Amino acid sequence: MDKITNKIKNLSIRKTILVYLILSLICSFLLSSYISHLAWHVQAAVWRNYMDPGKYLELFHPERSQYAKSEFRVNPFVMTPAHRCIDNVCDFLQTYAVLVLSIVGSCLSVFLFYRNKLKYPLLELKQASRHISQNNLLYQVSYESKDDMGQLCREFERMREHLVENNILLWRSLEEERALRAAIAHDIRSPLSVLKGYHEMLTDYLPGEAISMEKAMEMLAECEKQLDRMDKFVETMRKLSSLERREICPNALTAKQLRADLLAEISILGKKYGKRIVLHVAPSGDSFQGDKEIILEVTENLLSNALRYAKEAVEITLSVTGSECQICVTDDGCGFCDSFIRSVEPFYQQNAKDSLKHAGIGMYISRLYCEKHGGRLLTGNLNQGGASVTAVFGRIV
Repeated sequence: MDKITNKIKNLSIRKTILVYLILSLICSFLLSSYISHLAWHVQAAVWRNYMDPGKYLELFHPERSQYAKSEFRVNPFVMTPAHRCIDNVCDFLQTYAVLVLSIVGSCLSVFLFYRNKLKYPLLELKQASRHISQNNLLYQVSYESKDDMGQLCREFERMREHLVENNILLWRSLEEERALRAAIAHDIRSPLSVLKGYHEMLTDYLPGEAISMEKAMEMLAECEKQLDRMDKFVETMRKLSSLERREICPNALTAKQLRADLLAEISILGKKYGKRIVLHVAPSGDSFQGDKEIILEVTENLLSNALRYAKEAVEITLSVTGSECQICVTDDGCGFCDSFIRSVEPFYQQNAKDSLKHAGIGMYISRLYCEKHGGRLLTGNLNQGGASVTAVFGRIV
């Protein structure tokens, strides 16, 4: 019985209302037949008081059809008022019982359909909408039926989950933007302070020849370095502003193709830093849909960062499957000294001296590219010493 009830409960709205109407019409027909038959007997009992017994038996004999009865009627004016009222009611029931009961049954079926099929899910959706309008995204729609309303509630719940995810991403984006603005203000203040200090010294001491020309030239050279640093900083900011606008152009990539491109980069960076670079490629015949330019740019950022801190060697491990591409870069340096989370923040520099040459934004850009590519950037330290950074790129459909 419970199995049949659950099956009916999980029917679609169209099928359910059809079942309700059919059942109501069947019940209305059966009940109207019974009422008509009962009214026929009641009317016969009333007429019996005003008819000859022989005529009554002939008229209401079971073998005679009801049509024969309709050919004869007792004159209502010879009846008492009570019998006349009963006779009229019986006539009405025999004529209109089917119509009245069909209308009543249909209305009742619609009411039951709404109560059993629509009322609860509509109430859930209404409450969920009210909570969402009040920015309360923790309210969950709990309607587990497999019918159309259940599907609608599940879609609404998925929409709520997407809103939660989007809010988290938006909040994270706002936090990153706030941190980025703070980092920009902090990073640009340093070269400006240096330039201001040298400018004041040259203004105060150079006219009176209180400092030598050699010292003045050293100050000017240092000012030029700071200007170059600010120029690189501006270029970095331009690169960041165009990062969000960059579109991903997926193509079919294989481990063999990526290996050839990585070897070309390894040969250039290996000569530049004078350190050994080892490439490991996991054997795979799968094809991966991804943006090769983004993958190579992220790899170059990670490799350059590893080469700066490596003592002697850097290892790269490439793994390609049909669903994702992983590139792990490890070095034999000192590893990450601070939190792994801080290492992917904008303008992060482990060594303060690096701020003269690098903006400290390569890891941050790499993380954004990985997330834009449907993946993530993982950082950590090796047990034997050194840092490990894994860029994971998701398949782009």
